[in-house]
Amino acid sequence: MQYALLIYEDEKRFATSGYPEDELNEYFAFGKKHAGAIQGGNALQPTHTAKTVRVRNGQALTTDGPFTETKEQLGGFYLLEAKSAEEAASLAAEIPAARFGCVEVRPIQKFS
Repeated sequence: MQYALLIYEDEKRFATSGYPEDELNEYFAFGKKHAGAIQGGNALQPTHTAKTVRVRNGQALTTDGPFTETKEQLGGFYLLEAKSAEEAASLAAEIPAARFGCVEVRPIQKFS
């Protein structure tokens, strides 16, 4: 089954100097270790670059920024194949951001 691992962190940690090199290396090591399970993923630009789109009464309304104000922002994701939710959660625990923020594990909905 496919799972999305949604990585949430406080992006203020990286606002001035970016990711620490040792932490980036941990991400690269995670990707290499689980290359067979990872089917995709990416880091996201900071929330100030986001746009939110809503359609109401047939009219598109676009606003700057993320959907909500929170302490942690969605910073990236992995798409992976795992045998169970427990296996996906175990992999999520290895993502460096889990130490500072959280990683949400979501099964992918399949449509016919």
